Amino acid sequence: MRVAITGASGLIGSALSRHLREDGHEVIRMVRHEPHGPEEARWDPHGAVDTKALEGLDAVVHLAGAGVGDHRWTESYKERIRDSRTAGTRTLAEALAGLGRPPRVLVSGSAVGFYGDTGDRETDESGAQGAGFLAGVVGEWEAAAAPAAAAGIRVVHPRTGLVLARHGGLLGKVLPLFKLGVGGPLGNGRQWMSWISLPDQVAALRLLIDRDDLEGPVNVTAPHPVTNADYTKAVGKAVHRPAVLPVPSVALRLALGQFADEGALVSQRVVPRRLTEAGFTFEYPDVDSALGGVLRT
Repeated sequence: MRVAITGASGLIGSALSRHLREDGHEVIRMVRHEPHGPEEARWDPHGAVDTKALEGLDAVVHLAGAGVGDHRWTESYKERIRDSRTAGTRTLAEALAGLGRPPRVLVSGSAVGFYGDTGDRETDESGAQGAGFLAGVVGEWEAAAAPAAAAGIRVVHPRTGLVLARHGGLLGKVLPLFKLGVGGPLGNGRQWMSWISLPDQVAALRLLIDRDDLEGPVNVTAPHPVTNADYTKAVGKAVHRPAVLPVPSVALRLALGQFADEGALVSQRVVPRRLTEAGFTFEYPDVDSALGGVLRT
């Protein structure tokens, strides 16, 4: 296969690129700078795309977007979050729709943020769009891929949860704190977290590329979401340190602003019904095995 990937230098994109190359497939990294060889192709989320390099591809995986938790949510940064997803997706989808030989599939990134706060209620892909900034952004993000679908390209939206990896992502950022014994639950710890290990994330994306019968939203999360308190306990256990010092909700709101309520403290109990029905087998279905696995790599 020939597969183009945006966001190929990120946590998920770099792991997927490595996996595909190890399987003997050709990977083209979509970059914003001048390409450094045939394995790169230029694209501008607000402008031109090197469509010549995209002709005859088998698949495109679109993962680019500003980090949701990388900065405090000022109005300008919220606009950057929205624009990096909607404008970039629309630009790419329109470019693919205009190809003479378009790819058979566009796997266009999405997130469980679509569902908003689900409380203690278990939610699958039939769940309605939630309220709030992130839910609105994810809805617009998915809708921006419509030109590709209208052109007959199969479009899949992997609604991804928290990706567990030793290096990178939220776990990678907080792991040093847990190793010092100062990790702890966020707020009251009762909020649900929908997560997936990086190896299972990559395997799920491969399934979405390969399976012609899968399109639309697919939850890419492990089958057993956990509360934040149980997740914290599992991380402490994995690094052999106590993890009992809670971070008060008021402190999170002071530090993170709106992101505290829509990110750190939001409860999302999301399950992967469509992945399970497709026969996907999780290497790490529970959080203890996942943390043990990713911390060994």
